[in-house]
Amino acid sequence: MPAVHRPGLRVDARLTIPESELSWRFSRSSGPGGQGVNTADSRVELVWDVAGSAVLSAVQRDRLLTSLSGRLVDGVLTITASEHRSQLRNRDAARARLAILVADTLRPPSPPRRPTKPSRGSKERRLEAKKRRTDVKRLRRPPGD
Repeated sequence: MPAVHRPGLRVDARLTIPESELSWRFSRSSGPGGQGVNTADSRVELVWDVAGSAVLSAVQRDRLLTSLSGRLVDGVLTITASEHRSQLRNRDAARARLAILVADTLRPPSPPRRPTKPSRGSKERRLEAKKRRTDVKRLRRPPGD
């Protein structure tokens, strides 16, 4: 199988992380695999230095550093994949997971919800329902003197 040349990890139309900024670590994976589990290094860790990345603008870097602060260690993001039995499939899964995470984080936040008031009809329906419920409960009581 020939080696596939990848120029970088395409996150969206405006951002591609070059392969030179991504580093890989491999280790033994738990889970299915039979005899190969003890010999094959199929677990993959994809490491990307967000703080030191040259392809990010200052705004993008700040957004990533603040949003992913719980997942970063010294500005470095690590994605782990071990759900597949082969290292190649785990590499592809880690790349896809990184692209989705970065794209979702860089997407601008949605505008805040504009508060609205209940309509006049909805107020009247609510009060009418409360009156009906009151009548039902009043009819259940024993008659008073």
